[in-house]
Amino acid sequence: MRGDYQQLVDEISAALGAPATLEDRDFGLIAFGAHEGDDDEVMDPVRTRSILQRRSSAAVRAWFEAFGIARAKTALRIPPDPAAGVFRGRICLPVRHRGIVHGYVWLLDDGHLTDLALGGRGAPPDPRIAQAMETAARIGALLADEARAGSELGDLLRELLISEPAGRPGAAAALREALRDTLRFTPGAPLALVAVLPWDTTDTDAAPLPSLPGLLAACALPAGGGPADATEPAPVGPDEPDTAPNGKGRGRSGDAGRPRPAAPAPALAALVRLRSTGALAPAHTVAEHLLRSPRAGGTPAAAGRSGGPAEGQAGRGAARAGGPAGQGAAGIGIGTRDLADLPATWREALDAARAARAEPRLGPIAQWDAIGGYRMLTALPAAAPDPAISPLLAPAHAELARTAEVFLDCAGQASRTAQALGIHRQTLYYRLGRVEKLTGLDLDDGEHRLLLHMALKAARL
Repeated sequence: MRGDYQQLVDEISAALGAPATLEDRDFGLIAFGAHEGDDDEVMDPVRTRSILQRRSSAAVRAWFEAFGIARAKTALRIPPDPAAGVFRGRICLPVRHRGIVHGYVWLLDDGHLTDLALGGRGAPPDPRIAQAMETAARIGALLADEARAGSELGDLLRELLISEPAGRPGAAAALREALRDTLRFTPGAPLALVAVLPWDTTDTDAAPLPSLPGLLAACALPAGGGPADATEPAPVGPDEPDTAPNGKGRGRSGDAGRPRPAAPAPALAALVRLRSTGALAPAHTVAEHLLRSPRAGGTPAAAGRSGGPAEGQAGRGAARAGGPAGQGAAGIGIGTRDLADLPATWREALDAARAARAEPRLGPIAQWDAIGGYRMLTALPAAAPDPAISPLLAPAHAELARTAEVFLDCAGQASRTAQALGIHRQTLYYRLGRVEKLTGLDLDDGEHRLLLHMALKAARL
């Protein structure tokens, strides 16, 4: 099917004598026409990055969408903006099927298309534009068919991942048959699951990036227990003491000190074909592309038309990979050849994504077998913070919580901790004293250290 897209894009390029690029509705590259000539300005930086990275940035998307391309039903013209890296104007052909936009064909205008009539408001389009729009409609039909097939595979994947153990053989068989019929999948081929957390599911018409090489199926699932469940402790009640003398717990007054739970964030499950069960490079590649999607990790700051899509401007608002916790992260489970193993693999992938969001040094993409102690923490059921630790998790004590965690990460070595935090050792001792007073824990006691360390790690999950 990818060859069909390339052929149709080449038809449009030939009809209008201009380099054409086809992107899906999320600005993921599908096909592009040949660029001929020695004029480097025709191949402007925005098009170059789209081809080399197989995706435009979120800021580029926002900039172009500001011209109304998502609502357009006829061809429209985008002016050049050399300051933003757009050296040449563009003609955008919306790719629609039954009223739904599935992508865009972009034509670079080196000057010979400037006077081309695009049609609209009762005026007929140039015959070449009419022909190009007919070809775009054929592309839209293909993309709609692919989206429909992808949606069916996604439904079967979701059914398998949420099925009870007794129903997994049947759900696995149904998915296996659909993969074989739709994608010529060979049973027993190595597979991995990628979890992307969080994933925006508000665009219900969108298919989850079917153009990615190796991506067989994808679906959105509740992440129950994922990062969006991270909660803020309620204020300590007036009759609840700040410390417990035995360091084992605290008095309780109703729900004081308990977190207020939030709704689970949706996560994307992506099924990826591997070369072998231990070679996870294709899963990493899919994860990298998915994290660049505007649906991964929430909506980045949009770049307005005046700001333009230049990378220096776009990167600040749209960069996601390597970002701090709170943005999107991806996890990869252990490879398998048995579809019935996918529910367990999904839990591994989701736990790895949760760990990557909680611990920036692990992310933005983490494999389950490389997240260390988080393999145990993510397996624990969601629960309120230990009562002794709750006061430390209040926003007002964020600096103390970070100090305690770094101190424990450094195996209780004061010099290493002070250096890591960039503070004087006396400041460190003062803060640790406040931590002990606030929690009632003794940082010279190994059990108390273990409780504090794990509770601080778990609080960020």
